[in-house]
Amino acid sequence: MPFGPIDTTSSPYARWRAIPLDGCTFAEGFWTQRQRINRTVSLRHGYRQLERHGNFNNLRLAAGTGTGEYRRPVFMDSDVYKWLEAVAYDLVAAPDPELEQMAAAAIDLVAAAQMPDGYLDSYWQVVEPDRRWADLDHGHELYCAGHLFQAAVAFYRATGQDRLLRVAQRFADHIDIVFGPGKQQGTPGHPEIETALVELYRATHERRYLDLAAYFLGQRGQGILRGIHRNVGPEYHQDRVSVRETDVVEGHAVRQLYLNAGVADLYLETGEQALLDAQLRQWHDFTAHKLHVTGGAGARHQGEAFGEPYELPNDRAYCETCAQIASIMWNWRLLLATGDGRFADLLEHTLYNGFLSGVSLDGSRYFYVNPLLSRGGIERPEWHGCACCPPNVMRLLASLHCYFATTGEDGVQIHQYAPAALRAALPSGQNAALRMDSDFPWHGRVKLIVDESDGSTWTLRLRIPAWAKGWTLQVNGAPQQPALEQGYAPIERAWAAGDVVELDLPMQPALLQASPRVDPTRHSLAIQRGPVLYCLEEADQEADVNLLDACIDPAAPLTASWQPELLGGVMVVEGAGAVVDAAPWADQLYQPFGSVAETSRPVKLRAVPYYAWANRGPGAMRIWIPRHG
Repeated sequence: MPFGPIDTTSSPYARWRAIPLDGCTFAEGFWTQRQRINRTVSLRHGYRQLERHGNFNNLRLAAGTGTGEYRRPVFMDSDVYKWLEAVAYDLVAAPDPELEQMAAAAIDLVAAAQMPDGYLDSYWQVVEPDRRWADLDHGHELYCAGHLFQAAVAFYRATGQDRLLRVAQRFADHIDIVFGPGKQQGTPGHPEIETALVELYRATHERRYLDLAAYFLGQRGQGILRGIHRNVGPEYHQDRVSVRETDVVEGHAVRQLYLNAGVADLYLETGEQALLDAQLRQWHDFTAHKLHVTGGAGARHQGEAFGEPYELPNDRAYCETCAQIASIMWNWRLLLATGDGRFADLLEHTLYNGFLSGVSLDGSRYFYVNPLLSRGGIERPEWHGCACCPPNVMRLLASLHCYFATTGEDGVQIHQYAPAALRAALPSGQNAALRMDSDFPWHGRVKLIVDESDGSTWTLRLRIPAWAKGWTLQVNGAPQQPALEQGYAPIERAWAAGDVVELDLPMQPALLQASPRVDPTRHSLAIQRGPVLYCLEEADQEADVNLLDACIDPAAPLTASWQPELLGGVMVVEGAGAVVDAAPWADQLYQPFGSVAETSRPVKLRAVPYYAWANRGPGAMRIWIPRHG
């Protein structure tokens, strides 16, 4: 039975267990459209870009069949592996001979580049062959290896093909010979291999891979990684404090959150309480002090790093797309470990906002950085010199259905809502089949129909998002009022085919405010409806409105309306506000307080989902809107 990116079937400390790859199949809806674009546009676009930018030729050079110069950066192989992982999961949903041929050609290159001793990294084979493992801080050898392992596991699970898995195991065995107690000491400067090794262990049951992951994680906190310069030291690489003692997220945001995913994976297999306790302390620091309203992670361009508590800029926010993907990976694992709906809440919010803004609506252009304010001039390029984000987006979209439901000892849990068909294992050992009907995220009405059940008693748990006030629930037309358990509404009964559950999650536009300690957003408000965060975009306002002068009236009602022709079909939110007259400040930046009488004129404000911004040109955009009055 094939599984997706994480298989906790045999993980002894997982409260909930991931369902198989075919356990959730999206029907026509919001995410189906995006998976279709990912399949028909993005994956093919990615293949062309990997050829154009030299990723494939680097592997040819390592195999002795390429010509020309090596194309940097040093971690170019990882983009090939992420693309392969995306293709693997996509082939489960829809066989595609063209993609199969592309993937086969890429796997041929990878296999041909591998050295007889199992080592595989095109940069260090071609450019600096005498310096293997000499630069763990910045060499990315273990990082690339991790992405290879994940791609190999994906292909094995999705297609049954083990050629790439055999390549991955040979490399993993080589790494195990090199590193460990009594061998070469060290840990990767860019985490990724840790979670990959745990998944390789889950797929192959080879204990050495789990032990190697534990070894790399155990090396953290010794200050052996150098950082990037004298003002940014071991904390940049999460090497300041042991993973069992840390209580903050710090340094490079992607590295921190990939590392945390690996720590959470190790906990799921070992149950070491110190690991989970440290994770929960870090999650609190992240969500209470360092989380952008989009779900974005990483405040600073310097070091692509977390800042100090409440350091959450808008126009200079970094919020790398990969960091949001890493956050989703981490929160999913914490959810599996604890059953606590707050992790599913953050996963949902990040998914619809900070993650989805990373790709254009047509699937061919990508943000690396996701700011919360633009004065104009910002567009998604079709690729990046450091192209970690585009194939990362592709692999998450291709496997997204794996994050919507789980099973547990007492039944089935629904974490995210979308039109879908679900098959899940029951406590009795039989399977249940359910259909989910919903127009989420635009409407909060969810209907679940039980198509198949063996008549046994089990519990269906439905997540009630924190934003859903006044929710209602019915079973076969009868109102239910179950007490929430960790954010989930439990319904225990002897289920029969034909049973219908109806959940209504009211979606009224609402205004958000930030802590007054977040200085850039002081006296400002943001708009949210359901899980979707909104922004003002220049294209939707009156012609003479400068977004830097716009304010919102918090006392005025917000109204939502469906616009099927706008941005692929979105719910638009409108409200009232004002435009402040900035003319008195045109030639004088600072003036004595009270010397200028502030004047304004009323204006209608129109907001669109943040994820869809910059799809109509490089106009201005803002999420946080100053209050008027």
